[in-house]
Amino acid sequence: MLLPPWPCAVHLDIKFDALDLIDVALVEACTDQWYNQTLCKLNDSVVRLGVMQGEYHWHKHDNDDEFVFVLSGTFIIDLEGRSVALSPQQGFVVPKGVIRRTRASKEAVVLMVETAASVPIGDG
Repeated sequence: MLLPPWPCAVHLDIKFDALDLIDVALVEACTDQWYNQTLCKLNDSVVRLGVMQGEYHWHKHDNDDEFVFVLSGTFIIDLEGRSVALSPQQGFVVPKGVIRRTRASKEAVVLMVETAASVPIGDG
């Protein structure tokens, strides 16, 4: 896995099963600068929680679109030629194959939806 040079945790285990109450109180316990936890699976997709601060590397997902929805903070998605700044209650779809870098100058909490086969760190 290509990870940033600062504390980063990627948890691919599914934290909650169907019919479980999903409680993201784990945000308060997060000590990593870049934290990614798979919350649940639905059909062929997963919902992941991200608690992020700093700048992630440029990457892409060759086979999967990714939906990002901001719960708190400001989350910026840099694309080739433009940047999209997402505020709370805003979402954005990055199509498969599109190179992007994500960043947050202060802590941002986001939900991400992508296929279960998608590797959160990107394909290249």
